[in-house]
Amino acid sequence: MVERSNFSAKAQKDLEIIDLALQGEERAYAELLDRYQDSIYFLLLKKIGNENDAEDLTMETFGKAFNNLSQYTPVYAFSTWLFRIAINNCIDFVRKKRIRPQSFDSGVDFHDPDNAHFQSKNPNPEDLVIKAQKASELRDMIKTLKPRYARLIDLRYYKELSYEEIAEEMQLPLGTVKAQLFRARELLAPLVNAKNDKI
Repeated sequence: MVERSNFSAKAQKDLEIIDLALQGEERAYAELLDRYQDSIYFLLLKKIGNENDAEDLTMETFGKAFNNLSQYTPVYAFSTWLFRIAINNCIDFVRKKRIRPQSFDSGVDFHDPDNAHFQSKNPNPEDLVIKAQKASELRDMIKTLKPRYARLIDLRYYKELSYEEIAEEMQLPLGTVKAQLFRARELLAPLVNAKNDKI
């Protein structure tokens, strides 16, 4: 990366770290995460108001940034680029959230006796079997990952430990846990997508 005279010392340092990350240094990703995670998280928390959603969107933001790091060009500071990704993620999330709830004004005539019955919200037995089968298939896919990645996913998504609890359990720095968990999800995604494509 070329040095930018109009960048602050922090932005110049980011360029050095990005160079290392693009050379395959995993520690560089963890360092970028440490430098900006809190800022991104609090920005998203302020916009969304839900800690879990803000935490998930923060990791998604870094996931997108790290996946596209080679496309970053230092026209703007890395932080500006990263915050733009976070805001776009936030906008997408809010749009999806608004679509999910079903409106009562859905064109159903409540005075029509044929519409007097409503579908149960409980899943039927067939849905439960399909869900169990998918869960089992996902477990099998996770087992194909390197043991440390499989364990991270197990601790985070099955045992529902916080990042801090995982760091303590695995005796790793917090930044390393987050970077490796991101990497684990990145490795798992193509396996899940390939399975879905076969269906």
